[in-house]
Amino acid sequence: MPGHAGNAGMTFPREARLVRRGEFDAVYRAAKRRSSSHFTVFFRANELSQSRFGVSIKRAVGGAVVRNRIRRRLREIVRCHRAEIPAGWDIVIHPKVAVAKAPFAALTADLLRLLQSGAQAGK
Repeated sequence: MPGHAGNAGMTFPREARLVRRGEFDAVYRAAKRRSSSHFTVFFRANELSQSRFGVSIKRAVGGAVVRNRIRRRLREIVRCHRAEIPAGWDIVIHPKVAVAKAPFAALTADLLRLLQSGAQAGK
């Protein structure tokens, strides 16, 4: 991909994503849950050397344009901060309605705090 050579350490490869319905269901079944004003996050240990992420957004949060914008913003937070997020977890992020209008910096701080505290508590 052009323009990505300088960001080699800040990628979000497919193996770092949860994509199949079964992967999401496994996280929900075995998950530990953490919530904040912006997110509910589900954690499940995955026995891998990295954490994998999925995002699930309810239609109540907004139309397709709003949901896709939220999805892009969350992917960017995870991509830029993967090194700060503990490894070895499958994580599903559920944004709440407040996410649509929240500033990016507030979302970043809130999500990172949840991811770090949830992964620590789950060990």
